Amino acid sequence: MDYDPVKDRFGSLVEGSRWRTRLFFRLLHLFFLRAWHVRRALRQALGSGETQARILDAGTGFGQFSWWIVRRWKRVHIHAVDIKSDYLERAESFLRQEGLADRVSFAMDDLTALQAQGPFDLILSVDVMEHILEDVQVFTHFRRVLRPGGVVIINTPSDQGGSDSHGDEGESFIGEHVRDGYGREEMRSKLEQAGLEADVIDYTYGPFGRLAWRLTIKWPMVWLNASFLSVVVLPFWYALVLLPSLVLNALDVSSKNRTGTGLIVVAHRP
Repeated sequence: MDYDPVKDRFGSLVEGSRWRTRLFFRLLHLFFLRAWHVRRALRQALGSGETQARILDAGTGFGQFSWWIVRRWKRVHIHAVDIKSDYLERAESFLRQEGLADRVSFAMDDLTALQAQGPFDLILSVDVMEHILEDVQVFTHFRRVLRPGGVVIINTPSDQGGSDSHGDEGESFIGEHVRDGYGREEMRSKLEQAGLEADVIDYTYGPFGRLAWRLTIKWPMVWLNASFLSVVVLPFWYALVLLPSLVLNALDVSSKNRTGTGLIVVAHRP
């Protein structure tokens, strides 16, 4: 099952429209449980709205987290990188429309051979590492460009069924991943190899989050992969499942999950 083609179709639908892109970003932050955990980690790391920081958005994608951060923290500057030039062009155009382009710079960059120059106070990597085989190499670059005491926030699938690898399909739900997910100790070990020290490695997408994910992401993706015309029925589906799914997401974030199909990781450079 491939996720990128469906994601790209939605990106094309909102491209060039400020209000459609805003709505799209808000829906991504609403439906995707990862955004709930990432935003909480960012609030804990950055503190008050007056915090001054330089951030590397490592694998910015559509740029929705860069947009969210610079709107909330007025003294933060972001360097957003990705290997896809079309994503960068869309993100830069939208941030320019929002009047925020002076605080976000964009560059095409490969994390395995990172060219960005630090020092950064914080590095954000959301659902990127499962796409990269040379993960320790990336973490080593992160350490190089972080200031001492700087923070890394990573969101990625876990090895407890991440990418739905333990699902009914018998294979990874997301065809673009090079690994199904990380074990907690595997993640800790690889960070240490790169000279980073893990502070938090918590499971996300526990029982509540997995159910919400099936309702709001997995099943709609299955339908859209079968036919993009399914987009016509999705508003009616979400009218039924939205409220219970939001409750499930809130329960996942407030719970200490003993296991889960995702990981939220916070580390620092000693």
